[in-house]
Amino acid sequence: MSHPKVTLQISLAPTDYRHAVHLLPHQLRTWQDQVDEVLVSIDLHRSQGRFSANWESGKHGLEQLLSALPGIRVEEVDYGNDAEQRIAELFFGGVVPVPRKDFRGGPYYSYFFGLAAATHDYVFHIDADMMFGGRSNTWMKEAIADQDNDPKVLFSAPLPGPPTHDGELHRQAGQKLPGRPYTFEFADMSTRIFLLSRERFSSSLTGLVPRPAPAWRNQLKAHLEKNPNQDLPEHIISDAMQGKGLIRREFLGNEGGKWHLHPPYRCRDYYDKLPDIIH
Repeated sequence: MSHPKVTLQISLAPTDYRHAVHLLPHQLRTWQDQVDEVLVSIDLHRSQGRFSANWESGKHGLEQLLSALPGIRVEEVDYGNDAEQRIAELFFGGVVPVPRKDFRGGPYYSYFFGLAAATHDYVFHIDADMMFGGRSNTWMKEAIADQDNDPKVLFSAPLPGPPTHDGELHRQAGQKLPGRPYTFEFADMSTRIFLLSRERFSSSLTGLVPRPAPAWRNQLKAHLEKNPNQDLPEHIISDAMQGKGLIRREFLGNEGGKWHLHPPYRCRDYYDKLPDIIH
């Protein structure tokens, strides 16, 4: 039996261009053979702070980059009333407005737009700065089968970090799954990377309610930078997951597996060495 079709959905904004010029081709090489559609969502709603850096030059660079990459569908994030209402009905019980950005000026609405715009029910979302290792061509099929076999798994992702000699995670606190090496469970989710069934997500977490107030320091940051006073979307999703006993499962898988990395700092040295890091 063939596996369900999957959309690889990648979120980009102009400020991502400096790393996306190297990482987007890497992401496509890594996953294109395991998915049925590649959807790149471009968010042109500019906020304040670090998420608006190098906006104009980045916008021009992204246009050139995307025009040179075949086999992808590009959608600008639609903030119009009709699109917002559709997203609200899919994920927020029909309640508008859906927050545009979080307190940092980071993406919020655009995550849900990307899910709604995907052609297929299974959506594999990755942020623009994610990196991958491992040579498996079966990870996606394994993840879908794993979700089908275990109804408590709402989100899946490759192993966080390369596999270690002792089989442990050294930077995250996941619960090891007995009998399955390099497989870990978490009670929360990350918007950086996840595979989900859109229908299962919507039916399991009906009527998400945005949390308007992050920690007071972050409220002050939002006020000073003139961004919305909204907590991160992954926090409201994680709260809803925990209320339903649902989990995120990250695993290496067969045939060498797949693993992911996210850079905590992006200094000049990182950008200078990024092509070599990818290689």
